[in-house]
Amino acid sequence: MSVRLAAFAALVAVSAIAWPANAADRLSLDDAFARVAESHPDLRLLGARHNVLAAELGRATLRPPLVAGASVENAFGTGEASGLSGAELTLTLASVLERGGKLDARRTLAQSRIDALAVEREARRLDLLAEVARRYLAMVAAQRQREIAELDIAQRQRTVAGARQRLQAGASPESVVLTAQAALARAELDRARAEQRHAAARQHLAALWGERSPTFDAVAGDPTVLPEVPAFATLASLLEQTPELAQFVGERRIREARLQLARADAKADLDWEVGIRRLQSTDDLALVGSVSMPLGASRRAQPEIRVAEAELTALEIERESKGLSLYSTLAEAHGRYLTAQLEVDRLGTDVLPKLAKAEAAAERAYRAGAISYLEWAQLQSERTAARKQQLDAALEAQRALIEIQRLTGAPFVAAPAQATQGGTP
Repeated sequence: MSVRLAAFAALVAVSAIAWPANAADRLSLDDAFARVAESHPDLRLLGARHNVLAAELGRATLRPPLVAGASVENAFGTGEASGLSGAELTLTLASVLERGGKLDARRTLAQSRIDALAVEREARRLDLLAEVARRYLAMVAAQRQREIAELDIAQRQRTVAGARQRLQAGASPESVVLTAQAALARAELDRARAEQRHAAARQHLAALWGERSPTFDAVAGDPTVLPEVPAFATLASLLEQTPELAQFVGERRIREARLQLARADAKADLDWEVGIRRLQSTDDLALVGSVSMPLGASRRAQPEIRVAEAELTALEIERESKGLSLYSTLAEAHGRYLTAQLEVDRLGTDVLPKLAKAEAAAERAYRAGAISYLEWAQLQSERTAARKQQLDAALEAQRALIEIQRLTGAPFVAAPAQATQGGTP
């Protein structure tokens, strides 16, 4: 697996991954990458295009063909030229002598197209890997959302139990129990919604390799475990390695080859012909030959040369524009990642632990009759909301990280052995 593919493989599942006993029902990110790389039609189409360009290269290396001809003169006329009695037969061999290096120019143009296709394939492959990572991340997100919903359900079940106990003791009205049950129903709805999202995300991921009835599940780690990324200046220096800019190198070679071919057309080709003629009157043989060259070839080639030069100049502007666009995208993704990473860390180390302690203390106080149901329920809601906020921030960071690695191909990820699970209480 290439360095870039290895980098993408660690984007989502950064914690240690072990295959379960029934590995056929579990799908790792690496496995998803492999399936897409093997079967996606976009990559197979590029392979077919390579065959087309290889055939065009073979055609471009062909020299002008030899043309054999035969002509009859003074036949089927009147008088002495009637019938074939006075016919003269001429056998000829003709071709074109190319001037100006046209053969080499055609060969260079065809080969440059093949070379550019390899870069285009790499760019498309990285785009597909990024899309796989995003869709896999959607599955991971749904799993984590379900886990949060399960935690919320457990909290709400304790609330319902506590409210019933207070109701039986005559310390609170029935409306409190009903309100607690409604909150439990909403938590169960969140779980059902997460399960539906997971099924949709799985179908969306499987569609990349054409699977219609997927049954696999994601082998996921903790998305809140985020790696440290290099400084923005370091990342910006890696942009020169991205295939999106490397494509301009291949395109420049193509346009330079087109310019060379246009300049070669400024030198006119020579049409030549040689042959042998039988003279009917004396029954002798004679050689015949001719050479011709069109006039004004240089003048007619000038418009095509100017077009090729203008396209070559425009390519530099296109590359500059693309470079600025990639730089802006990288800056935006890097900023989003750092912001989300800060949010994930602060919620995991400061906010969530305190809310967990506060919710536990509120439960004890409620059961002792020191606080109302609303105070306890509010703390439960805040704790659940903080969990969701942390997950949303982590997913935002992971998506930004996918974009950063798509642009740079840099494998800066947390090693599995270094991953921790302390981000989400």
